[in-house]
Amino acid sequence: MGRRYEVAEVRRRLSGSRLVTLTGVGGVGKTRLASHVAAEVRSAFLDGVWLVELAGLENPELLAQTVVEALEIRDHSSRRPLDVLTDHLRDKRMLVILDNCEHLLPQCAVLADSLLRSTADLKILATSRQVLGLTYEHTLSVPTLELPSTEKRRLSVKSLARCDAVRLFIERANGVLPGFSVTEANCEAVERICRQLDGIPLGIELAVVRLRALSVQQLLERLDDRFQLLTAGSRVVLPRHQTLRALIDWSYVLCTDQERLLWARASVFTGGFDLEAAEEVCSGDGISREEVLDVVTGLVDKSVLLREEPHSTVRYRLLDTLRQYGREQLVAAGEAATWQRRHRDYYRRLASEAHAELFGPSQVPWFTRLNLEHTNLRTALEFSFDEPGEADTGLDMASDLLYHWITSYYIGEGRRWLDQGLAVCTDPSQVRARALWTNSWLAVIQSETGAAAAMLEESGRLGKQLADESVLAYTALYSGMIAMYRGDAESAIGLYEEAVARHRATDDPVGLVLSLIRLSLLHSFLGDSPRAISIGEESLSVCDAYGEGWHRAYTTMALGVEVWRQGDTRRAAGLEEESLAFNRSLDDPLGVGVNLEVLAWIAATEEHYERAARLLGILQTIWQAIGAPLSGYGHLVNYHDECESRTRRALGAAAFRAAVKKGSRLSYDEALSYALEEDLTAGEPGGEDERPSPLTPRETEIAHLVAQGLSNKEIAATLVIAQRTAEGHIEHILSKLGFTSRAQVAVWVFEHDRAADGEGGSPEGGR
Repeated sequence: MGRRYEVAEVRRRLSGSRLVTLTGVGGVGKTRLASHVAAEVRSAFLDGVWLVELAGLENPELLAQTVVEALEIRDHSSRRPLDVLTDHLRDKRMLVILDNCEHLLPQCAVLADSLLRSTADLKILATSRQVLGLTYEHTLSVPTLELPSTEKRRLSVKSLARCDAVRLFIERANGVLPGFSVTEANCEAVERICRQLDGIPLGIELAVVRLRALSVQQLLERLDDRFQLLTAGSRVVLPRHQTLRALIDWSYVLCTDQERLLWARASVFTGGFDLEAAEEVCSGDGISREEVLDVVTGLVDKSVLLREEPHSTVRYRLLDTLRQYGREQLVAAGEAATWQRRHRDYYRRLASEAHAELFGPSQVPWFTRLNLEHTNLRTALEFSFDEPGEADTGLDMASDLLYHWITSYYIGEGRRWLDQGLAVCTDPSQVRARALWTNSWLAVIQSETGAAAAMLEESGRLGKQLADESVLAYTALYSGMIAMYRGDAESAIGLYEEAVARHRATDDPVGLVLSLIRLSLLHSFLGDSPRAISIGEESLSVCDAYGEGWHRAYTTMALGVEVWRQGDTRRAAGLEEESLAFNRSLDDPLGVGVNLEVLAWIAATEEHYERAARLLGILQTIWQAIGAPLSGYGHLVNYHDECESRTRRALGAAAFRAAVKKGSRLSYDEALSYALEEDLTAGEPGGEDERPSPLTPRETEIAHLVAQGLSNKEIAATLVIAQRTAEGHIEHILSKLGFTSRAQVAVWVFEHDRAADGEGGSPEGGR
């Protein structure tokens, strides 16, 4: 990449300041420089380096929430996102990169100031076309890439190739023309091209694409002509802005008519899109659906669209500068609202399809897909609530996304969308009735039972008024949860049984299984073991009939509670571990938390008090992260208290505290490996020296994926975990092995597998 001086300078400024802002023209490489710095300083921040991408965020009110999501803070409470951030970061030694702040400048400044004033060891690295404007802010204007010397003497080919701008030119040219190099014949033209482009990385990348059709000399001649024509306008605009604008204009002009149309239409996407989305949203009026693939391919070839592969499906993305340019074309043509509506309609259908296929074998892929599309879903909701007459559509869409809100980092955001829609859509309709009970469940998870009860009361009235059995069924279910939360088991049983009957009548397997799980737990709590088991088994049979996994995991958890109460701790542990394995694959911390609770109770019952205490320590971390201990399962808290009291008495106060502390210090993945007894030495003194590998089983699995050449995104997609989780594992792997590169990890995997298999082991380690 070059930028050696700039990287060193940013590191120096970060050592002396808690806020450093990289400024510069769009396309100059601010994000790339920040990422390079992040890679070099990662080891200095015990709690990690976190990237918050803001280019796709258009609503300033969601800034703090976006940072919460990027930092993977799972807080299910109803606290303000800023308060959640402040509490989470208070004792963290962390670097947060706020990337592309310019369109949210005042809000980013306020957020950065609030966080830095309330923490001691947090540092922020921002990228923006303008400074944030805080008095203690250190700024660095990111220069364009190093250009060849302007001295009259001619540089040698070797010296020229060492200049950063020329190095980038060569690197990108090799992608277009494999084997390209700077020679005596073309070196002067290459030098002049880089100088014409002011060393702007984006400019160089866009221009080099033309080498598919032009020689270096022809490219130079056309740049000369283009800039004379396109930079002869306003002298007020900075030269580098003129250069970049001229180059983007040129790229636009050299596109076909269809490519220009799709470039403009693709600007309505945020955070990327796949081919299906492009076909649905961008086709019509000049581009048939069948032609979209060829047009997309043309834009990828011209480096207008970036190709990414975070999962088995390829996705495309416009750089922010090019996206803004495309949006200008839509606005100038008076078509922005038309294509924004097309975008909203597509993601509204996507949410509806995901809701319809929630209960079945495609459940996990749908959850993964919705997470990939989160910024587009948010943009679609913003359009619905901003556009007159569209609020009902937005509210219905927000209701369809219930499980997206629950199984990710977005519970607080989900409630805000539902609250916003309910404040506008006040007519007594099925849409409002469903949104009320949907929002009530999010409120229950956040332990706001008062707000939930009020919403359910209105939802029930509307359900009766509309004679809507589905609304009445869910109202009964969530009202039962509130009754149980308040200790009114008798009312809860009646409500759960009503919910079961109504869900049977409407043939709704999702509501039926949810009701059966709660009813099974309640009968277990009341000591009616036969009923608890039979109801749980019925829930399992419904899940198995549909090939469903997530609700099945919760059913297995409920059965584990009852089997533990009956004294069969071995079988109970097996049920909880089965449930935990699925909840881990889905990255569902609420389900994981309940599983770990039961495993702790089992350990205490078996008098494995050291294990019980460590599990309680793990739970401290998990419930603190979620923000609501035993969220939605408050009636089980007595079991937790009994386990803690019994374990403390057995170990003694000092030993209990020490064991809890050991558990709380385990990483999330190490904790789950310990709970599943995959790594019996996790947290043991000297344990790592006794193991043939210093890595946990999960880390070993990820190390093999690194050795296969998978990117962080691909690893996350393969294991169905968040990308940041994958990055965290890789950081631990590098740290444990004392390495600084992924290549070293690949070599270690090869050698470790050979040692395990003997000299005859295969390079893949027998995999």
